[in-house]
Amino acid sequence: MNIENSIETRDKLLNYFEKSKDLKYRNFNKKIIKANNIIGVRTPELKRIAKIVAKNDYKNFFKYNKHEFYEENLLHGLVLGYLKIDFNNLKLYIDEFLPFIDNWAVCDMTAANLKQFKKNKTKDICFNEIKKYINSENSWISRFGYILLLDYFIEDKYIDEIFELCESYKDDYYVKMGIAWLISMCYIKFKGKTLTYLKKNKLDNWTYNKAIQKMIESNRITIEDKNVLKAMKKKNSLD
Repeated sequence: MNIENSIETRDKLLNYFEKSKDLKYRNFNKKIIKANNIIGVRTPELKRIAKIVAKNDYKNFFKYNKHEFYEENLLHGLVLGYLKIDFNNLKLYIDEFLPFIDNWAVCDMTAANLKQFKKNKTKDICFNEIKKYINSENSWISRFGYILLLDYFIEDKYIDEIFELCESYKDDYYVKMGIAWLISMCYIKFKGKTLTYLKKNKLDNWTYNKAIQKMIESNRITIEDKNVLKAMKKKNSLD
């Protein structure tokens, strides 16, 4: 039986997952992702399956997917990134999927695989979609928007608005960590503008210090710059 026939129904897909699982990988993922119902299929294998699903009957997969297992969720997100369809249609599928995100791994890997946000010629439309995600009441969807900015939009055209969007964050650990990561990447690409922003930002001390910490931890920043950044950290903030 070929792979296409092995995943044409949910029962067959879960059976394939079961045969492909790695128990050590599952136990490792449970510790770092804290997701429920992890089977233990490695990400490279899920990407391979996602490419096959995207080229074949992806609509059937979307229909039968019950999002019960971590692998079902991640596979769904990865498939979106391999679809060769118009962006207006793609964003409808993205909107249907986003409420099922329930951990940082699915959130971040889905965003990283959505190369359509980079390639799409109507980039302002993409940027407006991201702003919609960031303003969502769902914290995972909000983080998803920030990670998309990190992956595809740190450019001179958008940098000032990115800083404005960083002020719209929710008081959620994973959202604030996403923002800290985003700001640290802005520093690498736009050092001067990022330093100017950090001097007049409205971030809480925790998010601000996390951004500084991530910059300091980067191997793309000089020792001299790291010393400057260390002096910029604020006191009275929990790590």
